[in-house]
Amino acid sequence: VQLQAFGGGLVQAGGSLRLSCAASGLTFNNYAVGWFRQAPGKDREFVAAMSRNGGDAYYAHNRFIIFRDNAKNTVYLQMNSLKPEDTAVYYCAAGRSVRTVLSGANAYWGRGTLVTVSS
Repeated sequence: VQLQAFGGGLVQAGGSLRLSCAASGLTFNNYAVGWFRQAPGKDREFVAAMSRNGGDAYYAHNRFIIFRDNAKNTVYLQMNSLKPEDTAVYYCAAGRSVRTVLSGANAYWGRGTLVTVSS
């Protein structure tokens, strides 16, 4: 199983960025997905999660939107009104349920992508 996040970069405060995470080696629509982030010197924190069929979404920040395209085995994170405190490495995860994703245990994790928001 592989999850590859991409789309990070440098953006000015107030701007938007869309991250993507492509999954392979699993039946994507059988997995809930999520995004987490880890800022320098801080613990990893939950950002957003979505159920297998996309019917339910959970957020830590109302400026972000998670959505998925099961036909493309890809989950996205649309980030709007970015702030410098959103600077972090963003990771995607997949698990058999949203609860699995939120716990982090028994979930698949991808390599992160760095988002830097300048003030």
